[in-house]
Amino acid sequence: MLRIFCLFCFLSLLPEPPGAFGSSTARPVAELRIADERGDHGPPNPFRHYPRGSGFVRMSWVFDSLLWKDRDGLVPALARSWSWNERKTACTFELWPEARWHDGRPLTAEDVAFSIDYYRRHPYGWADVSVVARAEVHDARRVTLHLARSYAPFLAEIGGTLPILPRHIWEPVDDPLSFDAPEAFIGSGPFRFRDFDKVRGSYLFEAFADYYQGPPRVQRLIYLRSANPLISLANGQADLAAIRPEMAEPLRREGLTVIEESEGWVRKLMINHDKFPFSDRRFRQALAHAVDLKDLIAKSQRGFAVPASPGLLAPGHPFSNPSTPTYGYDPARARALLAELGYRPDGAGVLRREGQALRLELLSSSIAVAGGSGGDRDGLILKQQLEALGLQVDLRVLEQAVADQRLTRGEFDLALSGHGGIGGDSKILNEMILPNRGGAFNSARFDKNPELTLLLEKQLMEMDEEKRRALVFRIQELLAEELPALPLYYPANLSAYRPEKGISWYFTRGGLGKGVPIPQNKQALLP
Repeated sequence: MLRIFCLFCFLSLLPEPPGAFGSSTARPVAELRIADERGDHGPPNPFRHYPRGSGFVRMSWVFDSLLWKDRDGLVPALARSWSWNERKTACTFELWPEARWHDGRPLTAEDVAFSIDYYRRHPYGWADVSVVARAEVHDARRVTLHLARSYAPFLAEIGGTLPILPRHIWEPVDDPLSFDAPEAFIGSGPFRFRDFDKVRGSYLFEAFADYYQGPPRVQRLIYLRSANPLISLANGQADLAAIRPEMAEPLRREGLTVIEESEGWVRKLMINHDKFPFSDRRFRQALAHAVDLKDLIAKSQRGFAVPASPGLLAPGHPFSNPSTPTYGYDPARARALLAELGYRPDGAGVLRREGQALRLELLSSSIAVAGGSGGDRDGLILKQQLEALGLQVDLRVLEQAVADQRLTRGEFDLALSGHGGIGGDSKILNEMILPNRGGAFNSARFDKNPELTLLLEKQLMEMDEEKRRALVFRIQELLAEELPALPLYYPANLSAYRPEKGISWYFTRGGLGKGVPIPQNKQALLP
């Protein structure tokens, strides 16, 4: 422990029914603690959790969806089975008869149908229920969801992400955002919600003994805010935490287990293309040539990242196009593109157009990288790189929530942001490019290329995987040309846990829900 503490100090100075879903012989765990730096991710229900992955994960302990994911893909959750009709215009789900709400009432097909209708009136940003034309209840255990249109992400999104609500609680609720009674946290998941302290950033969940997959192996699940999750791991205050890559080997030597993924989260530069010169793609291309990704990764991530594709999807994604064009660091090419827009250097090297200096504002924040922290220096590094080209850059460092709000309102020139989801369904491209598609503050909200917009809409409706892949390949090529936002790098995403608790945490292939790259999968705690 002393070695870990000393190394940390040194580095801180550097820039089925029960039994069918897993092993039933594992010993029970009285308490398990997860540490993170942010703490507050909102109350854990579908309408009030913070709209990033960590908020979704906390909510997922309490509210189940029809399907979920294990290490490799979709598995039964509330639905013990599902089947498409021949034309793939309707999907029938059969529910587990053992499924119960936390207040003891049975969960039925009526709850599923109600949830679809309720989310239609009160949208849940993580799943688009408009693709469901109607829900047909056959009996207490069977429900068919009829699609309004072909929808390729249906199983991952409506099946594996949408939390099912108890009708007997939510039916009279007209304003879900202000509903904070204890009943607002009654779900059907493996844990009951017990407490959330916003100031302390702590959460307490307790095992639901009557869970339809069997009682969880952990009796009490606690989230705690920690300024230094590494120290919390080392001194035994935490059993799981996200860590910096350089700490992996020291922690392994101390007996902790380290797990890693590197293609589920992307750091990117948001560009406000609603105003000149950002509206001209030549300017956006000039930015891409002006950014030295190798230097950025070396200084910001200490080399523990890889350059991102302008097409957003990481190389390991099944639809990643290996021929997507890339932009090398080329200041001369950047200056030539800017010259086409009328920007030329004055005697001091400052780029000017009609006498006006090219001055812009760059927003930055200490953003959580898949539950950990990182990228704190990105803003300063980019400022230096852009100023070396001749731009004048005003750097504004904000709290993450404040920066997200400014992005949502379009109050920025350039802004550093980032998100997960890029390992999940390729619908992430629609969300992160088009307006009003669920991407919120992370979306470029770009619809100025008709071909790109058409292909994005078409790929959602293509049920043939190979045909859909071809569409997504072309989408990535167009993204590389238009650059509605500039993907920068995919950071190494590591967590460490104490194996003596007998819990084997893992990163889920494609991410939790619609792509959250956080290794806190509730399947790991089931019997």
